[in-house]
Amino acid sequence: MFKLSLRKIKNSDKKYFTKWWRDKDLLKMTSGILKPISDKEVDEYFAAIYKNPSSLEFMIDLGAKAIGHISLVKRKNNWHETQMVIGDKKFWDKGYGTKAILLLMQKAKRLKIQKIFLEVRPTNARAIKAYENSGFIRKKIKKYPKNKNLPETLRMERVL
Repeated sequence: MFKLSLRKIKNSDKKYFTKWWRDKDLLKMTSGILKPISDKEVDEYFAAIYKNPSSLEFMIDLGAKAIGHISLVKRKNNWHETQMVIGDKKFWDKGYGTKAILLLMQKAKRLKIQKIFLEVRPTNARAIKAYENSGFIRKKIKKYPKNKNLPETLRMERVL
């Protein structure tokens, strides 16, 4: 059995993001933007997360295999936002998302981060279950009427 771990992203991890950001199944559950993404856009998006000083960006590794990505970004009023994706679909529905979130919560606690939230597509039952299993509580539906790809999200919160 392989051990699940989090490690800081490296520039060489861009290949995973390139694949995941072009996967229609993943996009339908996250941003909802199904328009093909160019290599230039991948480079720009990856550089933005890789170099963001207010975020902690981690790959989710199962043994030596990268299976996903998880982040923690500083927001207003001492809140931090997390986002996660298990990008390798062979590892869906196996509890790795919940385990990755719990590992991130341990890191957050060590860094004295106490308030964490996320926004998830309300129809993404798999993600919502993982978040609830790791202690997040449903708070409210947020409306984004100008966003045709993601007109509403479910905000979930956890206080450590």
